[in-house]
Amino acid sequence: MNLKNILSEIRDGILYLTINRQEKLNALNKTTLAELAELVIYAGQQADVSAVLLTGAGEKAFVAGADISEFAGYNAAEGEELARNGQESVFNAIEHSSKPWIAAINGFALGGGLELAMACHIRLASENAKLGLPEVSLGLIPGYGGTQRLTALVGKGKALEMILTAGMITAAEAEKVGLVNQVVPQKELLTRAVSVIQLIQKRAPLAVAAAIRAVNAAGEDGINGFEMEITEFGRCFDTADFKEGSGAFTEKRQPEFKGN
Repeated sequence: MNLKNILSEIRDGILYLTINRQEKLNALNKTTLAELAELVIYAGQQADVSAVLLTGAGEKAFVAGADISEFAGYNAAEGEELARNGQESVFNAIEHSSKPWIAAINGFALGGGLELAMACHIRLASENAKLGLPEVSLGLIPGYGGTQRLTALVGKGKALEMILTAGMITAAEAEKVGLVNQVVPQKELLTRAVSVIQLIQKRAPLAVAAAIRAVNAAGEDGINGFEMEITEFGRCFDTADFKEGSGAFTEKRQPEFKGN
């Protein structure tokens, strides 16, 4: 895979992805979004990848928004197509990936950057991180799921406050309102993210994927989340991993899951 704006490496079952546009504070442009779309597919297809760790290059920004210069001249139809394509190929694709995506927010996560982090399954932030959706200050609204995912994470009132004021919040406040899972010192961010992934790697891969599908169903129109949970729960009984996990429990040993 020939990547221009994203650094990619697999180590110990983790696909490390670093958005590498430091001079632009890692802002999302068309090329970066296209590369992310490829990488979501790639991660899902690789048997040796159990999780993805996504971060930004440097210590200033995770992703400080979208590259406005690329769409400043768009009309309504072009803007809608931009949002729809990004939603389907990147943001929704990450959220519905069978592999857990962990966002390590190492600075500014604004606009499309915060939307990217919210599409991930777990978010860790460095103490210096600032998060916000400032689109209304540009005459826009969030277009990559920000209005929906922020509301689901922090509630309608806080989501409206953040979006309508276009203000940023600190990492500490983001943790308090449930926008991020943990806040750690900058130098410990990647280490802590890896430790979270290592805990997930000890669990049954098929059950992890089933849990992602069931949790995602809670916020999807036309889908009964309880029915989805029941279905996924039942399917787990037909897996070798369930036999191994239950056997290990009764035998008081550590399970060795194979993902089948």
